[in-house]
Amino acid sequence: MAKVYFKSVDSYSKTELIQKVSKELLDKIVIDEGIKLESFIPLKVHFGEKGNNTYIASESYLGIIDYLKEKNIDSAFIETSVLYRGERNSKEKHTKLALEHGFTQLPIIIADGDHGEDYEEVEIDKNNFKTCKVAGEIARSKQVIILSHFKGHALAGFGGAIKQLGMGCASIGGKLAQHANSKPNINYFKCKACNACVNKCPVSAITINKKAKIDKDKCIGCASCISVCPHGAISNSWVASISKSFNERLVEYAFAAAKNKNNIYITFAFNITKGCDCEGHNMKNIAKDLGIFASIDPVAIDMACLDMVDKTNNKTVFRRGRYTLQYAEKIGLGSSKYELIEI
Repeated sequence: MAKVYFKSVDSYSKTELIQKVSKELLDKIVIDEGIKLESFIPLKVHFGEKGNNTYIASESYLGIIDYLKEKNIDSAFIETSVLYRGERNSKEKHTKLALEHGFTQLPIIIADGDHGEDYEEVEIDKNNFKTCKVAGEIARSKQVIILSHFKGHALAGFGGAIKQLGMGCASIGGKLAQHANSKPNINYFKCKACNACVNKCPVSAITINKKAKIDKDKCIGCASCISVCPHGAISNSWVASISKSFNERLVEYAFAAAKNKNNIYITFAFNITKGCDCEGHNMKNIAKDLGIFASIDPVAIDMACLDMVDKTNNKTVFRRGRYTLQYAEKIGLGSSKYELIEI
């Protein structure tokens, strides 16, 4: 049975208390679980989409940063770029937004390169994927502290440690594979034949004949063309994502991202909204602030968050997503059975 450590903080506004508690939890789990800390441990975070105001701000992570400094451990904020157009689909824009959102305390690493081209194929041999495109800098890290914001998500049902691992640690091509299990499509009417995608494609799978065309046999699904297109003409079919198969693909990518790593998972259950931090607009909270969870098991920590949200609010808050945990346990990512240790 996995251990999940928890300490209550009843309001996200209590920044100094959040810093103190997160540091205390990290120290507790390192000692109790006998974790050997590497000399460099990146912090996997979410910088928040432009216009979003409910992501977890960098100030909440200062206790964790202080703890690592006291142990003479180097660190950095690490993230990956997204599929869709916006301020987070390239290294340059994503870094700029991170700094604007106050993530200035550590160096910033965009783990999958300028446009998603830096990734490692991690072998997992599961039902949906034999290999997964995990962002290069994350795949090459021996240990990562996964800092998750527990909240809702339109496709996954909820977002926590597993989503932060699966979607958050995938390259752009890996995100594409999870969302649609297909190659990108080009909108004939939006395409301006500007050659941006042709110049970016690493396998010369795109040609121009009045309009851009993708050779699906050559295409490796890296999705660099999606992020580089200035006209939004290249996209993925999102409809195919809304099914249990999406949850399975998400879990398998989480398995790949965590493979052979001695990770630590810390989840901040504040600003619990219906939507994800990827949504670039203000959102209302739909549940009470709870506090901070920590574990070495991503399945157990997500289950503990779901259970406590429901218990505290006397209702089922996120009706979709528990299949994610069932499948995660089935393939060996972690255990849905846990012991909650309140400190």
